[in-house]
Amino acid sequence: MQQPLPQVRARIDVRSRALYKTSDERGQVAVLLAVFLAVLAGAAAMAIDVGSWYRADKAAQATADAAALAGAQGLHLSTADARALAEEYAAKNGGGEVSISFGKRVNPNDLITVKVARPAPGYFSKIFGIDEVEVEARATARAGIPTEAVGVAPIAVDERHPMLQCRCWGQPTQLDLRNLHNPGGGDAAGAFSLLNLDSLIDGGNIGAETLAEWLLEGYDGQLPLGIYRSAPSADFNSGHFRSAINRVLGTELLFPVYRSITEGGSQAEFEIVAWVGFVPTSFSGGGSRGTINGYFTQVIWSGLADETGTVPDTGVRVISLVE
Repeated sequence: MQQPLPQVRARIDVRSRALYKTSDERGQVAVLLAVFLAVLAGAAAMAIDVGSWYRADKAAQATADAAALAGAQGLHLSTADARALAEEYAAKNGGGEVSISFGKRVNPNDLITVKVARPAPGYFSKIFGIDEVEVEARATARAGIPTEAVGVAPIAVDERHPMLQCRCWGQPTQLDLRNLHNPGGGDAAGAFSLLNLDSLIDGGNIGAETLAEWLLEGYDGQLPLGIYRSAPSADFNSGHFRSAINRVLGTELLFPVYRSITEGGSQAEFEIVAWVGFVPTSFSGGGSRGTINGYFTQVIWSGLADETGTVPDTGVRVISLVE
């Protein structure tokens, strides 16, 4: 009996072609998988380096911000002092290539700009020929004369005080707490250089205890320049006031500076035109007069900077980042 050989050979040929086809596809998949894994590993490696560069950029920005703020604290002294402070701070916080410039927003040299550039190394990126990148940061800070201030103490200083006129910081002087009434005139009778800092308390004696609290802690709020009522009577003789001023001896305080006084008693109005730093060293008082010995000082304070250029410069600055 004759065997169906052609049909058997056909089946064998079909199976052989199928086996060859499967083997080729598996080889192609293996190659593609290898390429994909290599690309994935490279992308993951670059992501790690990019994250590292991002952190380096943030660190450089933090250094620039802080160096600009530090430098701004020296602007009221000189640009040389400001530069030295900024460079010192930048060197202590990562360093790099630091460039510093100065500018004007309202008053001459009231701006300092710090630029920081530093290398950020690559690790996995070296596979692609990238050894490092350079990160750059820039910050500008301002030292402004305050038009508003926080933590004000309730003792008013005459704008014509000789030590303010000559800007003689740190030199011993005294402030007189006395009846400011000028003989022959009706203004300022019953005003003793003590201020009512709270506009909600309209007239009347606000009390020695409140004055003492403001002297110890400063007024709780931000105060603008303008008109303030007198705190009448010689409250500096009270035990509260004496105790408070003895506790702040040797401490920098912020006093209002007045240009004129009108009316008298609880209705006396002080025209406050600036703020000034003062360090009391001793106090004496009795009857209708008290004396605070101490010295005026240049201070960095909290508040809102003047944008008009009309506030007298009495050595007080408020610092802020503006860019």
